[in-house]
Amino acid sequence: MKTAIITGGGTGIGLATSRHLLTQGWRVIAGGIDHEDDLPEGLEFHRTDVTSAEDLAALMARADQIDALVNCAGIIRQMREWHADEFNAVLNVNLTASLAAATAAREKLVASGGSIVNLASMWSWFGSARSPAYAASKGAIVALTRSIAVAWGPEGVRCNAIAPGWINTRMGAGAKNDPTREPGITARIPLGRWGEPDEIAEVIGFLVSPAARYVNGALLPVDGGYSIA
Repeated sequence: MKTAIITGGGTGIGLATSRHLLTQGWRVIAGGIDHEDDLPEGLEFHRTDVTSAEDLAALMARADQIDALVNCAGIIRQMREWHADEFNAVLNVNLTASLAAATAAREKLVASGGSIVNLASMWSWFGSARSPAYAASKGAIVALTRSIAVAWGPEGVRCNAIAPGWINTRMGAGAKNDPTREPGITARIPLGRWGEPDEIAEVIGFLVSPAARYVNGALLPVDGGYSIA
């Protein structure tokens, strides 16, 4: 049985990915600070502070083998991110922890010929007046993904990133429920609707599957066309 470690695997896109991989026969170990009440049967959730090297090491130690690492843990602090301390806090969770998790899993990923999927964003392309740290972290995730792909590819480890657009998650609820923002956002999406977490999860499932065995260093938008409109 293949094993996946998913940071942020108890909420939002991470939880959807946990559910999807479980249906595909994977063993799924999720780590994070928070989780929904209705975790699926079979999901192994462990409280994990992804900014703690000790917590990440403990999470990786729960698996004898790691075939996939999916870095979904992330935070956003909106206008507070213009302050340096808040800026750094967002980068630590969204960016630095992704590197730390990958490094902690590296030996087992090499042994299994596994893969990593990092969570970028539509903000990897755009600036954000509300969330400069979130945008900066997601732009940097792209560079980190490509660096890992180049450095670890010779060891048989693939690393890719996906860039979700506007998705119906807890993180996106503020914009979704804002009557002054939501109509303009939706109008710009060529498919005419927000995405669902399971639609992101299925793409992640593809990237960690044998069907994507020659995909390495890619950034795949999953945004209904928002980034090209």
